[in-house]
Amino acid sequence: MTDGPATNGNVVAKIASMLGDLVPRLVSGVVMIILSLSALYVGGFTFVAFWLVAAVAVHWEWQRMTGGPRQQIRMLGGGAVIALVAGLAALGARDAALVMLLVGTFATLFFVPGPTRIWNAVGILYAGALVLAVVLLRMSIFNGVEAILWLFAIVWGTDIMAYFGGRLIGGPKLWPRVSPSKTWAGFIVGITSGSVLGLVGLWAMSAPLAIGPVLLLGLVTGALAQGGDLFESSMKRRYGRKDSSCLIPGHGGVMDRLDGFIAAAIFAAILGGLRAGAVAPGNGLFVW
Repeated sequence: MTDGPATNGNVVAKIASMLGDLVPRLVSGVVMIILSLSALYVGGFTFVAFWLVAAVAVHWEWQRMTGGPRQQIRMLGGGAVIALVAGLAALGARDAALVMLLVGTFATLFFVPGPTRIWNAVGILYAGALVLAVVLLRMSIFNGVEAILWLFAIVWGTDIMAYFGGRLIGGPKLWPRVSPSKTWAGFIVGITSGSVLGLVGLWAMSAPLAIGPVLLLGLVTGALAQGGDLFESSMKRRYGRKDSSCLIPGHGGVMDRLDGFIAAAIFAAILGGLRAGAVAPGNGLFVW
């Protein structure tokens, strides 16, 4: 009987701690969701411009984090490359956009001196691949909007439910050296919830569905989103950073907010493109 009040007190303390962390995250998250959905709804130039700004911000944060010589040149040159990638992709020149991204990456690798040049170059590839992936998915001649909304559902559902699952259930840590707060329980709850939410969203939009494959794909995509989060956490630990920047109140930087989405979007664009071609990656995700 004496364990009851103590246990209840622990649960209350956990919930209070969660709310303290959650409020600033929730506010910034709601703002980002509104902006993301608005850009998707409007489409066209607005959509491309929104994700271009996000990708350039990610690149700026990455170059600041990794340091090294010629930082301003790297930021300006990389930003120009990412803008060209976005513009070419928006015009339908998909191959040219990919070539431009690779040229910018290798140019940084070979022309920036010092031991940081490899990670400096990865920053352009990382940020440029984000805008290239989302533009290709949105421009899919079939299921373009559905593909982006599905990704939102997977990533947001995974992130939110992993947070709650990890805090309330606890248990063994997923990768304590990189992210001490993440647990296996949170990981499993998160990817399961995200996959189901993505499936329900597609059903609500009357998108073509093969339930089994899409549900499994959602699990894989959610797992990769969590992997993207861990990758960014490992980079921050490597360079002694708590946040990638302070651009977003309550949640650090743009990269902190998009790390999981970047990994998920790149995977979805590659898989969809391989299955249905670069003009219809949305179909490649949902038609099996």
